[in-house]
Amino acid sequence: GATPINEKSIPEGAEQIFLMSPKISETLKEDLAWATYALLRKTNTISVLILMQDAFCVRGYWNAPKHISKEQVIGWFEIQINKIGLSNMKETLYFPQAEDTELWEMLPKGTHSLLVQPVLHTQSLDSSETEKNNGFVLLASSSSYAYSNNDRAWTRAVANKFGVEVGLKPKQQPFCLLQLSFKGKFASG
Repeated sequence: GATPINEKSIPEGAEQIFLMSPKISETLKEDLAWATYALLRKTNTISVLILMQDAFCVRGYWNAPKHISKEQVIGWFEIQINKIGLSNMKETLYFPQAEDTELWEMLPKGTHSLLVQPVLHTQSLDSSETEKNNGFVLLASSSSYAYSNNDRAWTRAVANKFGVEVGLKPKQQPFCLLQLSFKGKFASG
């Protein structure tokens, strides 16, 4: 696997969160807890979000509203997830050098790297195969170039594990490296 990196800086004003969809199996809760913990510990990650079908888990530091109930925070994350529009993503997205991104409202201030790994599967319908996005694993870091090739491969393996877990056949995805500056390019809301 990946090696632990101790160069994480805690984002100012972000809140540490650990939330899951309330209506999922105990086994899935355990697997989501393990995966998010492992990704936080073994990579240079400060924020992890795993979404698949109707289940999600959010862990780490996030820019969530303060002073609202746990149920309201879950609802807020659901709204943010719907806003980001990754439902049809078919390739890994890696932004290794973001400058104080305001890409999505939920990311903590000072996010400098972002990795989004889709959970894809192949469906065979008669003689043709179709590829479907079943969710994604999102990692955010306060460091530039935070994710090595090994980190990205390991994140892909975690995403594939969840594809298998919900009865899907994982599809190997091509990798797309994007070196972009987010500053001022994306507005939230």
